[in-house]
Amino acid sequence: MPKLKTRKGLSDRIRVTRTGKLMRKHAWKSHLLEKKTAKRKRAFRAAQQVAAADVRQVRRSLGV
Repeated sequence: MPKLKTRKGLSDRIRVTRTGKLMRKHAWKSHLLEKKTAKRKRAFRAAQQVAAADVRQVRRSLGV
């Protein structure tokens, strides 16, 4: 059986922690920032965990 290939676009966007959690960056921080509050933009900096519904599919795509 051949080796599984990693989805490179996904591997650039998602980080696996030592405990095995999948972390991603927050969306909505790329443009139209004038209308967003400073508090909201600060919150976008923090990494978020991948949704539980998506974990299985993401793990398979990453080969983890």
